[in-house]
Amino acid sequence: MIKNVLTLVFLSTVLFSCNCAKNKNGDAVSKLEGNWELNYITGPRIAFEGLYPNKKPTISFDLKENRVSGNSSCNSYTGKLVVEGNKIDFTQPMAMTKMMCLDGQGEQVYMSTLQKVTSYDITDDGKTLNLISGDIATMRFAKK
Repeated sequence: MIKNVLTLVFLSTVLFSCNCAKNKNGDAVSKLEGNWELNYITGPRIAFEGLYPNKKPTISFDLKENRVSGNSSCNSYTGKLVVEGNKIDFTQPMAMTKMMCLDGQGEQVYMSTLQKVTSYDITDDGKTLNLISGDIATMRFAKK
């Protein structure tokens, strides 16, 4: 009888701890939901304002539909959201409009940097989204 009670207590503890871990990951991913505006990008030798003189790039996450979308400062894009915990993958093909962009190389820099992102971190009480390549923060967004 005592073996059965101890077994039941052990199994309950294991199930409870697994459920807590899932809720933690779900909370981290749920913070992605919504619209974000780019305010920093690494790499180019051109100032941020020079890359995006008219319109800053945006990104939106729709967790219910498992979609990512946004605007690259000129063209709109949309694709499948691939996220697990703090890992995120933007290498899946995305649909993109094909307007003529006169803003120079800002769109190209944004889209190529986005493809290199491997993880994310949300800081400042959910107000800042950092997209990370390896261990380097390459893009920073503010919650809109």
